[in-house]
Amino acid sequence: MKIGLVSPYDYASPGGVVVHISNLIRHFMIMGHKVKVLASCSKKGVSYFGEEVICIGKPFPIPSAGSIARVALSPWLPAQVRKVLSEEKFDILHIHEPFGSVLSLWALIESNTINVGTFHAYHTKPRGYWLGKSILRRLLPKLQAKIAVSKSALKFISRHLPGDYQIIPNGVDIERFCPEGPVVDGFADGKLNILFTGRLEKRKGLDYLLGTYGKVKERFTDVRLIVVGPGTRLRRRYEKMVRDNGLTDVVFIGFVPGIDLPKYYRTAHIFCSPATGGESFGITLLEAMASGKPVVASNIEGYANVVSHKEDGLLVSPKDEEAIAEALLSLLIDESLRYEMGLKGRVKAEQYSWANIALKVMDCYTNLLGGLSLKKSL
Repeated sequence: MKIGLVSPYDYASPGGVVVHISNLIRHFMIMGHKVKVLASCSKKGVSYFGEEVICIGKPFPIPSAGSIARVALSPWLPAQVRKVLSEEKFDILHIHEPFGSVLSLWALIESNTINVGTFHAYHTKPRGYWLGKSILRRLLPKLQAKIAVSKSALKFISRHLPGDYQIIPNGVDIERFCPEGPVVDGFADGKLNILFTGRLEKRKGLDYLLGTYGKVKERFTDVRLIVVGPGTRLRRRYEKMVRDNGLTDVVFIGFVPGIDLPKYYRTAHIFCSPATGGESFGITLLEAMASGKPVVASNIEGYANVVSHKEDGLLVSPKDEEAIAEALLSLLIDESLRYEMGLKGRVKAEQYSWANIALKVMDCYTNLLGGLSLKKSL
């Protein structure tokens, strides 16, 4: 089978959607299929598992739902997409966020093959969908299969574009993110480590964790907060917040390459993600769980799809610093509880292995191709 996957975002900036696409490709290639990626690229020669990437357009940073999306913007995109699709003749074209970027949208418009769309997003202010709803509804039938990565993503997209969707979730690399392996030596010193990973964006809620951390430190002194993730403007504000409040043992690491990220999860004793909303799934939660770590997270729709309260983690009200502090302290003082939740999290994460997720997506493809073959034979 010849498969094309369309990335809405810069393929050289490995966020959640790019990680999703690259891991599907890795397992499709293991299955023996021919796979190529269509994406904008800020760097030449980008590839994560030896996959072939067809670079279309140059990505530009655009504010989107409290984050920054790096998407292709060019008047030549339609012609470029048309040329690539004409030359490649894919059996399946799998478009991620079909209406989430110009590249994805034009891939759907120009495609004459079987199209599959995966919807990742959950937005509280979906202006684009409201403004373009009539046009998007006319294009929706071009998707022969529609996938949402979570109940939250399904709820969001079906509200604006009703149709038949199936849920196939995000996955996690359970071989890389696992309890066994090297740790970050400098932080393996007897202190208990609380880990935060993610872009330093307002919706990720780090300011609430920092506000909480002071309360935690007053009652449990032998603790450290490790902050991993890119971001410059808000980092300066957060560092000032640490200084102004006299907080100690707060370490800002900045961007960490994917190859080193599992070390930080293994070094942690608790993973905390106090996001305020706009999360459709929570990949970082799954990475922590695969690493055998208990999770403290906001009780928002996307996170509640992943974490079972009092089983593999603790869910707390968003923006509630007292609740976050109590949850963290309950785990800091109880080693057996941390261990039990970590074990249960690992068991759950194994269900989300990329091998399992790729098989579910491949079943979707083969069902579509089988249906097409049946129609031709009639």
